[in-house]
Amino acid sequence: MRKNLLSLPMLAPMVVLLACAGAQAQAVYRIVGPDGKVTFSDRAPADPSARPTTTGAAPAAGSAGAGAGLPLELSRVAQRFPVTLYTGNDCAPCSSARSFLVNRGIPFTERTVNSNADIDALQAASGSSTLPFGTIGAQRMAGFSEGEWAQYLDVAGYPKQSQLPANYRRPAATPLVAAAPAAPAPAAAPASDATASPRARPAPSTDGTAPTNPAGIRF
Repeated sequence: MRKNLLSLPMLAPMVVLLACAGAQAQAVYRIVGPDGKVTFSDRAPADPSARPTTTGAAPAAGSAGAGAGLPLELSRVAQRFPVTLYTGNDCAPCSSARSFLVNRGIPFTERTVNSNADIDALQAASGSSTLPFGTIGAQRMAGFSEGEWAQYLDVAGYPKQSQLPANYRRPAATPLVAAAPAAPAPAAAPASDATASPRARPAPSTDGTAPTNPAGIRF
């Protein structure tokens, strides 16, 4: 299990920078671009053609129903430092990591790693096949250590207690690599002579002689 703990000298400036960013942000702008794409930002848009509107909470990815958004501060943190958890079947540490995030009230995306294609994609993204694997913003974590994960979440600015609204619904886990559509079944081949219905056995001769067998059928 690999660990990439931040040293204490690195944690202090990170906490200061995150705290300053949170203090300076006064509003979240919902920006609708000329192409109709909607984005959220705590900075006023520079593009004069974009239409900003302030909002108290940006909708969370995977939230159920319109208006089932996150509280303002949690929304800001989730946008800056999105959390993704990579899990597999029959993986006890994966279950522990999932329960930890759920109990702390962290909005996160879960990607499952079960197929060979999933494993290849995980190795390409993380350089390892260790599960669980998690990301908080750009920070990568292989394996699960509650203290380590809690430390990074604290530095990112996530609350220590859940602030998720009662109507929040966690997105369903999805495969890391989308399954390819099943190929159509090949057309059935015509029956060969070997599988054709057997010919009727000739009736015995009534005059006591052997019946003729012009087809050469063997019984």
